[in-house]
Amino acid sequence: MAEAITVARPYAEAVYKHAVANESLAQWANMLQLAAMIAEDDEVKMLIGNPIITAKQLGAIFLEIGKNKFNSEAENLVTLLAENKRIFILPQISQLFEQLKAQHEGVLEAKIVSAFALEGKQLKKLVDDLEIKFKRKIDAQVSIDPELIGGVKVEIGDEILDASIRGKLETMAIALKS
Repeated sequence: MAEAITVARPYAEAVYKHAVANESLAQWANMLQLAAMIAEDDEVKMLIGNPIITAKQLGAIFLEIGKNKFNSEAENLVTLLAENKRIFILPQISQLFEQLKAQHEGVLEAKIVSAFALEGKQLKKLVDDLEIKFKRKIDAQVSIDPELIGGVKVEIGDEILDASIRGKLETMAIALKS
């Protein structure tokens, strides 16, 4: 997985720079999401790994599935990736592009894991507090993990804020063992 991300990064950055220069971030985001969905399809995955299918055929099949949803530049990207046997990294390109787009728009993505379902006011208060702390708009994705026992765990980029009971218990256990 890390290797695919590493290979995808230069493509994502190039597409991002091009999209910013042409003020087409939203259009590129949509095209890359579609391309990623096509690349993740089980039948397409079988074609990607099939040595009988040539790169030209794979690119043509891929573009046919997307029909007229790709502009000429996106078609060129798909063709280039197919020729270089890298079409399988389209999901990673899309993911990295979304991160760059969110950063450009001043939005941070937060993964919030809660022991219990957060009500509207609770979630809004938490998001508001995070926006104040990080001085940026927060796009929150909430999930529930009863193993946290209580509290929340927030992941923003490479920073983790663990205010869960389980996290505190683990910290206590480590301190007691030391």
